Amino acid sequence: MEFFDLIKAIILGFIEGMTEFAPVSSTGHLIIVDDMWLQTKNLLGDKAAITFKIVIQLGSILAVCLVFWKRFVSLLGFYKINNHTSTAHFNLLHLVIGLLPATILGLIFKDLIDELFNIKAVIVALIIGASLMIVADKFGPEKPKVVSLDQITYKQAFMVGLMQCLSLWPGFSRSGATISGGVLFGMSHRIAADFTFIMAVPIMLGASGVSIIKNWDYLSFDYVGFYTAGFISSFAFSLISIRFFLKLISRIKLTPFAIYRIILAIIIAFIVYL
Repeated sequence: MEFFDLIKAIILGFIEGMTEFAPVSSTGHLIIVDDMWLQTKNLLGDKAAITFKIVIQLGSILAVCLVFWKRFVSLLGFYKINNHTSTAHFNLLHLVIGLLPATILGLIFKDLIDELFNIKAVIVALIIGASLMIVADKFGPEKPKVVSLDQITYKQAFMVGLMQCLSLWPGFSRSGATISGGVLFGMSHRIAADFTFIMAVPIMLGASGVSIIKNWDYLSFDYVGFYTAGFISSFAFSLISIRFFLKLISRIKLTPFAIYRIILAIIIAFIVYL
């Protein structure tokens, strides 16, 4: 494998890491950078290229686990946050309730969702998702009642879970849908983002696990260097982007990201259709 091939892996890891958790759609960015430019499927083959994208996503998942490790250990009952002694705080049931809607719909409409993995659908999702984010900023409460994860109710967790169903549409953005939902249902932007990132881990692990099983035969030691470079790059840049985004979201909210999404959609449409 040539040095430039490893650079490709690092670039794609960078794109995954910097966009997976921001409400800008990692799918849209990977379409521009990979499908339209780097074209790793020509290097690895179609199936192995899919496997590579799973690998770099796992790098992002590991980064979230590291940033929120206390919360994850607390959810399992091995660590107390703020010396809570009752169940009246953020717990595993909040997570389960939040995950159920998208999990059920994802299983029921899997074939339909697979058909949406095309550029036209992604362009539309980018614009509609941007519109939702602008609506959330405009109509969300000026003084949100939920300013801590431990204040999230089961009802709010479920409503955010319903909003996460929108992210089954490629290009919509999981964080864009769920942060918008959290804000509309009374959470601060920062807490909606925290809940989004914590909720992302099990659903991303599940999706990655299914994809790995389906593509197991295409895992090859020939591409270990390529996979490793992408994984490390994704992990490192995910750590940076998560910490940066959590500080940024409270200050600038969602509208600047929405504007960026609309610009991205226009760029993709221009490249593809003109």
